[in-house]
Amino acid sequence: MSSETAAPTSVSTHILDTSVGRPAEGVALTLSVRSGSNGDWTAHGASTTDADGRCKDLPALPEGTTQVRLDFAVEEYFAHHKATQQAEEQQDAPRVRDSGVFFPEVAITFAVKPGEHYHVPLLLNPFGYSVYRGS
Repeated sequence: MSSETAAPTSVSTHILDTSVGRPAEGVALTLSVRSGSNGDWTAHGASTTDADGRCKDLPALPEGTTQVRLDFAVEEYFAHHKATQQAEEQQDAPRVRDSGVFFPEVAITFAVKPGEHYHVPLLLNPFGYSVYRGS
């Protein structure tokens, strides 16, 4: 009898700060999981992006996980990196705009299937963001 073990379901992420054209180093994030769309969220891991804006050390997902949520603490990142000020200086809009980060956090929820890897890149700036399933 063969004792094959199914590949673990895993998640990684990569954040690029498009306001300065560089990886977003030092963004804290948490990983939460649940089974079914009505299940309760359970914290499962936390990390911080490295110098390349990547987070590759999140734990494998527990068996039965059907949905994952990544919560990115971007307000702290922008407060430390002054990217908000740089982005505002590049805008043609009047200076009466509220200063600061428009999105203090970014929460991304997605469905998962057993045995697959999910890479979730986040393109970030102080006034918006975009996310997609990468490879």
